[in-house]
Amino acid sequence: MPSWFPLPCRAAGAVAAAGAFWLVSSVSAARPSPPLPAGLPEAERVQLQQITDAADVATRVEAEPFVTRREVFEYLLDHPEFATHVARSLRLARYRIWRTPAGLFLDDGWGVSGHFWVVYAANGTRVMRATGDYKKALLPRIRGEAVTMIEYDLSPAGDGRSLVRPTVSGFLRLDSRLASLALNVASAVAQRKADLEARRLMKVFARVSRALEENPAGVWEQLRQRPDVPRPELEEFGRLLNAR
Repeated sequence: MPSWFPLPCRAAGAVAAAGAFWLVSSVSAARPSPPLPAGLPEAERVQLQQITDAADVATRVEAEPFVTRREVFEYLLDHPEFATHVARSLRLARYRIWRTPAGLFLDDGWGVSGHFWVVYAANGTRVMRATGDYKKALLPRIRGEAVTMIEYDLSPAGDGRSLVRPTVSGFLRLDSRLASLALNVASAVAQRKADLEARRLMKVFARVSRALEENPAGVWEQLRQRPDVPRPELEEFGRLLNAR
């Protein structure tokens, strides 16, 4: 739920077998890259552009709209560690995120792990950068860098809620030239898989939002009973849910 990062990194997961690669999900880098936000600091822009311009894997999809309260949606976007607790308590995802001195660390439970940072947060846009790898038994380790951009439009939906129309973009640059070649060879089939996974990411947001709309007290209670949920964020989220 916190980021598109696991998707492109799993895309990099490949196994050498008779010179072929098994691709979990990927997409051709031939797609045009959306412009990075104008408000990005120049030093950060240069670093991100180096990844997006040389991406081996890229995707950009318009996900299905969903209804939620803007403040709840944006709180989850801006607190990825807490958002994973919400998704896991509802059995909607298995990602885990925790803070380290080097930044947020993610483990998706399927072999992808790495650090990521929210580098830009403004009205209607969030941008994240990640570094990590894909590790699986009997498979070669694949390392890479990723950029994720979540853009969204909001329109009134009544009763203090908004209709969210999200677009997810992701770019992955691999360290392995052999894996990069494999991704390009299999791009047609892989693109469909990558787009599907990007839409699934936003479906998790939609399902969490629906659960919070239907039973906010019940979801909060589930979170309260989890000893690993950060207490300050839990109390803050509780106040947010009650602010109707």
